[in-house]
Amino acid sequence: MRAPAPAWAADLNDETMELARATLGDALDDVFARVGEVQLWVKRDQVAEALRLLRDTPGLEYQQLMEIAGVDYPERPERFEVVYCLLSLTRNHRVHVHLTTDDEQPVPSVTDLWPVAGWLEREVFDLFGVVFVGNRDLRRILTDYGFSGHPLRKDFPMTGYVEMRYSEEDKRVVYQPVSLQQDFRNFDFMSPWEGGAYVLPGDEKGGALPQAKGAYTPATADQVQKAGATATPTAAPAGDSGSYAKGTNPPGGPDSGNRPSDPDVIPSKGQGQNQ
Repeated sequence: MRAPAPAWAADLNDETMELARATLGDALDDVFARVGEVQLWVKRDQVAEALRLLRDTPGLEYQQLMEIAGVDYPERPERFEVVYCLLSLTRNHRVHVHLTTDDEQPVPSVTDLWPVAGWLEREVFDLFGVVFVGNRDLRRILTDYGFSGHPLRKDFPMTGYVEMRYSEEDKRVVYQPVSLQQDFRNFDFMSPWEGGAYVLPGDEKGGALPQAKGAYTPATADQVQKAGATATPTAAPAGDSGSYAKGTNPPGGPDSGNRPSDPDVIPSKGQGQNQ
């Protein structure tokens, strides 16, 4: 039985772009295909109507809203992009709908078209600060209640001096100074196999003496190699009476008179060499 839709539907891109231009009209700013996928750029205040047309128009029929993503470009006047990822089950085809905004101009909510957009819009609001007008429950969803700022903005600080935890006494998330000492905040990004040019607290007791191979040591690789080379060699174990080929048979043993003069000759029992 053949599948109702092709496994890869990139050949539908041209007809999708033509039908999108005819259907969306003035709401569409630009449309093109990039890396095999159609991108539709729509006006911010008409995004809800544009998505409804993409869902209900025959020949398009993008029934599912798979994701709402945010992108931050701080150098742009409207720094945020909001991307709606749509899937057509009947055509096995995907499109990406883009719009631009900033942290002040709100974006119309599409929760009336897809109820799942409520959670997706909350994620973009929480991580980027984009406001969706019409969302009846626009609260933070990934950070805690007292979180300050939006973590996925490019200007959000990557390090800080406070940490948060759940307080059993207060029954809520609380902030407190980090317990990590400031000395351990400085990293030199040197190779961990070479080690730093300084002595960490606790290493001064060992000095510069090389340790056993495989253990951490402030010594260089040459010093560790020399330390292993000076180890006392292990004595060979004593052989039995049948190991005369290795030279470990004691003198006067049962086979001492049959030892060949040529060390490459393997003795036999009267059947010729190497038999």
